[in-house]
Amino acid sequence: MFGLLFFILFTPGVSEFICTSSDLEMSYTFCDSTAHAFMFNLTPCSTRNKPVWKAALTWIPRSDIHFLKVVFNVWYDGAKALLWKELLCSGADDEYSVCGTLKGETLVSAFDIKGSRIAFPKGNYSIVLEGFSDDSENNMLICLNFTMIVKQDAF
Repeated sequence: MFGLLFFILFTPGVSEFICTSSDLEMSYTFCDSTAHAFMFNLTPCSTRNKPVWKAALTWIPRSDIHFLKVVFNVWYDGAKALLWKELLCSGADDEYSVCGTLKGETLVSAFDIKGSRIAFPKGNYSIVLEGFSDDSENNMLICLNFTMIVKQDAF
């Protein structure tokens, strides 16, 4: 069995659809003005029955990933709903596959997004995901602006 692997260089400001269905629409753009070798996929494209989402990521980082801190800012219908910070890579005993990826290497990873067990109310969500190579959050590796539109209540 073989798979077809491809990369898309995205232009800043151009929205890329992750998925669209009768109850959910998701897309993203990059926060910076540089093209990225990046691909993200999510299944199922639904908020019904509180599925566990399966995510697939392919990325060629522009710098080594020995340290990685991610920051999620979530807005719901224009109001700030969540700020979450997580240290994924510290350089010692790291458990995530992204840790140790070198500049120019292809990172391919599949993982579950368990937060999808949340019943998302109908509305518009903006999620800014920032990845930093330092704890002071000065050296940004990547920044994505996700848009999630929940078209109907999941209750």
